[in-house]
Amino acid sequence: MTSIKKGPLAGLKVLEIAGIGPGPFCGMLFADLGADVVVVERLEADKSDANALDLGNVQLANRGKRSVAVDLKTPEGVDTVLRLVEHCDALVEGMRPGVMERLGLAPDICLQRNPRLVYGRMTGWGQHGPLAHAAGHDLNYIALSGALWYAGQPGEAPLTPPSLIGDVGGGAMYLAVGLLAGILNARATGTGQVVDAAIVDGSAHMMSLLLALQASGQMRAQRGQSLLDGPHWYNTYRCADGAFISVGSLEPKFYRELREKLGLEADGAFDKPYDPRAWPQLRERFATLFASRSRAEWCALLEGTDACFAPVLSPDEAADHPHLRARGVYTREGGALQPNPAPRFSATPAGAPGPIPRRGQHNDAVLRDWANG
Repeated sequence: MTSIKKGPLAGLKVLEIAGIGPGPFCGMLFADLGADVVVVERLEADKSDANALDLGNVQLANRGKRSVAVDLKTPEGVDTVLRLVEHCDALVEGMRPGVMERLGLAPDICLQRNPRLVYGRMTGWGQHGPLAHAAGHDLNYIALSGALWYAGQPGEAPLTPPSLIGDVGGGAMYLAVGLLAGILNARATGTGQVVDAAIVDGSAHMMSLLLALQASGQMRAQRGQSLLDGPHWYNTYRCADGAFISVGSLEPKFYRELREKLGLEADGAFDKPYDPRAWPQLRERFATLFASRSRAEWCALLEGTDACFAPVLSPDEAADHPHLRARGVYTREGGALQPNPAPRFSATPAGAPGPIPRRGQHNDAVLRDWANG
């Protein structure tokens, strides 16, 4: 039998059809929290196109999972997956709409084999709509949903963020919530369902706070004119040593503390922090001021105060920061820097990140364990 896993999702069985992007991240999140996640992989790595991103033994998204390798283009491979479907709580797939149907693994077929199954579909554009069958990536999805709009300075093209807003935030996290909600419902009713998780949907949903600010008149369509994308007190700055710091003194009491720490409490130019007309000049003033000292000097003055300050750190620097080190946010396993499981649970804490399996390592064990479990 499979080894006993720790965490609040221990006992949950999740079948993941291997892919790239948010689907594997969602599977990793479930595995981190104790679920038995089995990833169905190709017999051999596909080195063409995007699948050239195969990361081998540092594919962190596969940590804690078990691997079954099959050929989904053969009846035997499809039958193997359907046998696993009979015993799992949820399935995760991230193919373009129609691919799973062509493979013989459509939702209706899988739900016939397991009526309690929650079938999670992860895409960028969604299962229907004019763009449903078009190729795309994180950047395209958040560009269309509106989530990219404020990521830039006035008159400049929006910055290309790392694939966190779309793939992870608007994709994997919404898929995880959808699967958990579906599983709870299936346990109460005995009936499974399909979860259509689209990054355009999730990243648009994440805009709720900004849209509320827009409706109240505090967020304008023009970049650089709103509370969270233009003020001098909510920005990043280069220091004398070339490193960067961030300030986010949104509320008046935090802004007062920042002014006091910077010796600007008597400077009348900073008396109207919410006047957009003053922001360009005050950003330049802040830029000049923060460029006068090193990041370490600013940390010594501002870190840990109510000025809402933090240094901008690389992942390796973050892992060694005293606060993140005290909380054990990162670990180094298998030759790679890894984040530890999150969030944290008092009664059912998750274990350490699991090992990354070899392709097809658990073919026999998974079929035996799930059939007998």
